[in-house]
Amino acid sequence: MKKVNPLYWLLNDDDKRAPDWYRPDSYGIAREIMWLVRNPFHNLTFYVLGIADKEFIVKGDYPTHVFNPYGGWKRHVIIYKRFKLPFISYIGKIKFYAGWRERGNLGFKLTFNRRAK
Repeated sequence: MKKVNPLYWLLNDDDKRAPDWYRPDSYGIAREIMWLVRNPFHNLTFYVLGIADKEFIVKGDYPTHVFNPYGGWKRHVIIYKRFKLPFISYIGKIKFYAGWRERGNLGFKLTFNRRAK
């Protein structure tokens, strides 16, 4: 029943403490707080809205990648029991994705690529 607790949504069950690679020059409680706010809603996107803790199958283009390694469009569907959870991404002048990623977490991202000067 922990998944219905909004406080649980803000936490990170996968990495409860800041890993060694994260801000190695920082120490103490400030580093731990920065780790918690780095990716708020981790548990929400992975375990409440997502299915990262369930067995599922990924079918579609490049099923182990978020983006098409050659650029352009990528899509897949995650099959969990009778549910089909969609995912689409694009990399070009913009970079975006929406849907359930290859690890079962729900995510959305949009960035604009900068042109080299």
